[in-house]
Amino acid sequence: MELIKGGDYLSPRTGRPKAINPKSVDIKVRIDEQLNNKLLNYCYVNNITRAEAIRQGINKLLEK
Repeated sequence: MELIKGGDYLSPRTGRPKAINPKSVDIKVRIDEQLNNKLLNYCYVNNITRAEAIRQGINKLLEK
């Protein structure tokens, strides 16, 4: 704890813990409406986010 003016103590900052493997790289890609609709449908059926679906797709490509 940190002592501040007046003799009071501040508790340590709280918040979200640091990620073990942070996702810090941002990629932008343009796709057509038909592919986007297929992606959204896949995400809905599998209950995942678009970003997670894209990550899974990249991993599948790299497994070959």
